[in-house]
Amino acid sequence: MINIGIVGASGYTARELLLILQRHPHVNVVRGTSRQLNATPLAESHPGLAKWRELSFESFDVDDFVDAGVQCAFTCLPHAASAEIVKQLLQHDIKVVDFSADYRLNDVSTFENWYQAKHPDPDRVGSIPYGLPELFREKIKSANLVANPGCFPTSAILPLAPPLQDGLIETDNIIVDSKSGVSGAGRNPKPNLHYPEANESVAAYSIGTHRHAPEIEHLLKRSTNKDANITFTPHLIPMNRGILSTIYLQPAGEANIDTITESIASHYRDEPFIRLRDTPPRTSDVTHTNFCDIHVAKNRDNVILVSAIDNLVKGASGAAVQNFNLMFDFPETMGLV
Repeated sequence: MINIGIVGASGYTARELLLILQRHPHVNVVRGTSRQLNATPLAESHPGLAKWRELSFESFDVDDFVDAGVQCAFTCLPHAASAEIVKQLLQHDIKVVDFSADYRLNDVSTFENWYQAKHPDPDRVGSIPYGLPELFREKIKSANLVANPGCFPTSAILPLAPPLQDGLIETDNIIVDSKSGVSGAGRNPKPNLHYPEANESVAAYSIGTHRHAPEIEHLLKRSTNKDANITFTPHLIPMNRGILSTIYLQPAGEANIDTITESIASHYRDEPFIRLRDTPPRTSDVTHTNFCDIHVAKNRDNVILVSAIDNLVKGASGAAVQNFNLMFDFPETMGLV
């Protein structure tokens, strides 16, 4: 059994993580932290829990994690707040899957420019494996820290990486149009997420300024060694969960829908959580699963990729458990299927 600690355990991604981990036969959650809910039972915040109902939220203390025998921590904290905690955990040889953006990007200056915060742990930036096993599996296996991917980037990088790596698409103007359920914005209340504001309405937001844009470009570069110019626009959809991304691209040279489809199929043939679909996927097809469903379509001379994921599972906590399984040499699908 691996003893688990969850830092920032009161949010939606932490709740999803707990629900997944209670199906995992080799984990025991021994700590869950929350400053706001200190001393409150986890089960009050997450009523769906069948296990670990005796646990209560605590304030984070690394010595307490050590005394409790925590072997792996999932850090579910905002950017810039997470790295301070991660540093402490690594100093005590506790492996970490970090949900924040603190270690995802390639360099400190890009992080500080997009997140408007000084990075607390700059020396590690650019050297931490990105937590998409489909692209970085071998590096994840030997890591003591993994940067769990963003939800929008997961929905864009997975369909784009194979044809980009194979040189099948033009790279100067790739359009990623994504729609997300409101849980992607987190559990803290915000005016635009209030029911009367979000219901019966669809809205684009952070046009040209969303922090996942550089993550998509940087990780496509890291995984394919190809530069790509991405135009990314997210939209808020009045549903609880799910992301649907529609990606518009132009084939390069003699490439066409068939060669692009075969590229994706070939790269992901043995991947347990990638499904290439003959028809466009719906978000409901992947709800509460760790699947990423991909469809390839043609529009005149252009190609359109459509992907669907559950933002709380493959876009967050499911990917985290995939990474955990690789780090501790468990079957990659354990707890997830």
